Amino acid sequence: MMVSEKRAFVQLLSLYLFIQFSATAANFFEPFNVTYDHRALIIDGKRRMLISAGIHYPRATPQMWPDLIAKSKEGGADVIESYTFWNGHEPVRGQYNFEGRFDLVKFVKLVGDSGLYFLLRIGPYVCAEWNFGGFPVWLRDVPGIEFRTDNEPFKREMQRFVTKIVDLLREEKLFSWQGGPIILLQIENEYGNMERSYGQKGKDYVKWAANMALGLRAGVPWVMCKQTDAPGDIIDTCNDYYCDGYKPNSPNKPTIWTENWDGWYTSWGGRLPHRPVEDLAFAIARFFQRGGSLMNYYMYFGGTNFGRTSGGPFYITSYDYDAPIDEYGLLSEPKWGHLKDLHAAIRLCEPALVAADSPQYMKLGPKQEAHLYWANIWTNGLNTTLSESQSVCSAFLANIDEHKAATVTFRGKSYTLPPWSVSILPDCRNTAFNTAKVGAQTSVKLVEYALSPKISVPQLVMTKNEVSGIPESWMSVNEPIGIWSVNNFTFQGMLEHLNVTKDESDYLWHMTRIYVSHEDITFWEENQVSPTLVIDSMRDVLRVFINGQLTGSISGHWVKVVQPVQFRQGYSDLILLSQTVGLQNYGAFLEKDGAGFRGQIKLTGFKNGDIDLSKLSWTYQVGLWGEFQKIFTIEENEKAGWTKLKRDATPSTFTWYKAYFDAPDGKEPVSFDLGSMGKGQAWVNGHHIGRYWNLVAPKDGCSKSCDYRGAYNSNKCMTNCGKPTQSWYHVPRSWLQASNNLLVIFEENGGNPFEISVKLHVPRILCARVSESHYPPLRKWFHPDVIDGKLSISDMKPEIHLQCEEGHIISSIEFASYGTPHGSCQNFSEGNCHSQNSLSMVSKACKGRNSCFIEVSNSGFGGDPCRGIIKTLAIEARCVSSSTIGVSQF
Repeated sequence: MMVSEKRAFVQLLSLYLFIQFSATAANFFEPFNVTYDHRALIIDGKRRMLISAGIHYPRATPQMWPDLIAKSKEGGADVIESYTFWNGHEPVRGQYNFEGRFDLVKFVKLVGDSGLYFLLRIGPYVCAEWNFGGFPVWLRDVPGIEFRTDNEPFKREMQRFVTKIVDLLREEKLFSWQGGPIILLQIENEYGNMERSYGQKGKDYVKWAANMALGLRAGVPWVMCKQTDAPGDIIDTCNDYYCDGYKPNSPNKPTIWTENWDGWYTSWGGRLPHRPVEDLAFAIARFFQRGGSLMNYYMYFGGTNFGRTSGGPFYITSYDYDAPIDEYGLLSEPKWGHLKDLHAAIRLCEPALVAADSPQYMKLGPKQEAHLYWANIWTNGLNTTLSESQSVCSAFLANIDEHKAATVTFRGKSYTLPPWSVSILPDCRNTAFNTAKVGAQTSVKLVEYALSPKISVPQLVMTKNEVSGIPESWMSVNEPIGIWSVNNFTFQGMLEHLNVTKDESDYLWHMTRIYVSHEDITFWEENQVSPTLVIDSMRDVLRVFINGQLTGSISGHWVKVVQPVQFRQGYSDLILLSQTVGLQNYGAFLEKDGAGFRGQIKLTGFKNGDIDLSKLSWTYQVGLWGEFQKIFTIEENEKAGWTKLKRDATPSTFTWYKAYFDAPDGKEPVSFDLGSMGKGQAWVNGHHIGRYWNLVAPKDGCSKSCDYRGAYNSNKCMTNCGKPTQSWYHVPRSWLQASNNLLVIFEENGGNPFEISVKLHVPRILCARVSESHYPPLRKWFHPDVIDGKLSISDMKPEIHLQCEEGHIISSIEFASYGTPHGSCQNFSEGNCHSQNSLSMVSKACKGRNSCFIEVSNSGFGGDPCRGIIKTLAIEARCVSSSTIGVSQF
């Protein structure tokens, strides 16, 4: 491409983006239509390439939403995506909840206010590692119902809820044709995985769901994900780690990726999965390279499963998902920053991507290929009303070799491609981005001690390095074992857990009386045997009590129980406590999954044979006494009759604890470290922060480093081996008051509450490492000198960008070396080549600022410290809150 052509390209690109985003900003809330063709969604008459950020509104507080949306937009998102959550919005049939974390309308309006579009996946089945897949448990009780099939009771309930959502959005004028942000809706969710289980009725259900959705006349397109037989007017979409090879079931539909799994969920006792950002960027670049048009991150922010919303069984309270924005709302670097650069590169290519109906394919080597998008487009100049034709050209060069770099020739120019990478050339000549070359900063988040719970605020004295508390600062009360209220009932036989609890609680007590004769005792002694409780199958947790004493605990998902028990002569109370830890959220026939016990349940080892417990009379009690008395709330907690807990008290099971604490100063995210506890639930000022469970991950299966090359799966890059799966539990700042915050813990297994502490999550350390051979920053493509043709992109220098979280500044530069530095973040060292003024130059550019840019070049450091060698700049910086230090804004 000649200089004149390059100049034309950047001028045309600038004009294109000016028109695109000026129109969006000015007319976003003017009505606009959304249609589609084979290439893309068509928004207000223009094809668009779209990046979508998945954020589930109930997994954060409304106070967090604006910051999450703003960080998504800053990161390059055009769209925010979320499911709706039926069980949250209609906890009781006909009684709707659209308040607090479930204020869907407020969330959508905030997205619109930010200038972003919205993709709403109504479902109403969502999976999402959410309790019961988003279905309300009352749905099981509808007579004759079968979920997600051609079943009239289910279709009637589903249509009623979906209609409710669509009508609500229409009333609030939130659809695009009304001037709102909603451009796309989804009906059902990953049903293609289940359809075969339902036979012809499954196929009929898909057609019904599609027709029902279209009949609501929402005025925007509908999608079905993982549904290759989606009917004609519904766009079938892809959910996977890689979707570059996906093609919809009609040549008239665009290629959409509704779930790009940028991490994975975690179970209690499991390792923590991570997806390398180089591989994630590779997958996204390949998707757009091969004709994709809309990609949605699942998740861009994962958040927290507050209360008992976590699905399962056994999914942890955190839903961090290794997302670009972490559970606490902090940026996860370099993932967020590298993806921001990727999004900018794709945006540079958008004029060509939307203008060309299909790419030109070029084979560059055995495992190397290019896709070139070229077209003539007509546009009006900024200073003229005359239309003129100009060429646009963008290209993607891919090396899908998992091991070897490759040097290829494309349009007469040589390019070196790292293994498993894609280079993006917005002008078909200059590389703007390579998926494997990370130039974004790395942030190291420290978990810092804040304060310990206490009963009286003035009694806590804090110094810089230590915190002293009052030994008697905790109070406790025991939870009654067994039947605790007049609301119990007796039934001949064993009842299914959910049929009794209706999921109002995790806990269901079962009590019966067992008679042991003198002959039984003699029989056991003479034969040296013990009676045994045998249950064919149970889930998720079972506690066995005899006369109020805990005899055994078993956990698992539909596992067999063989539990020895000890009885005294005469009558004994046998109490079984069945517990759920998140209801099943995935699979066919969810309405039949249930909880509690299945199959035969008996006592073996008696002289006269086994006792069939399913034929006995059982007394049932739902939930915990403290739970239903709401002793975790500020209003009701005093009714519990608390007593002071001594520091040397023996850890006890089934005990409630409470203490008071002050909110830490500042705005950093807050969590509780519950690593000293066993299993239970926790509340702050009446807000249920979730279940906790101190299970440890296996010692094996993790590696010190993760090779991004090659296809990713959820077991590939694991961490946290040999450590508790989760110890920190998010407490949103909006749930706290300045002082005297009430913390209530229900502990099942026995733990030490005196070791519970409040933690601050602080992105304290920033690191970056960029060499002279790196590409110029994406922002330089819009430099005035480039647009005017005075400067070529190839003449621009790479740079490092450091940025603390909002409200923080760079307080010090811990390390800086321009030359040949060694090591990695927090372990950098100088090499044989080092510019002596590295530290002073970086400090001058960055200290006292929220962000700074440092050019990686000899001129930036006063000369070449070692000729003939490619130099690298490595930096480690520290951030502190700007509330304690005067701030200079960059």
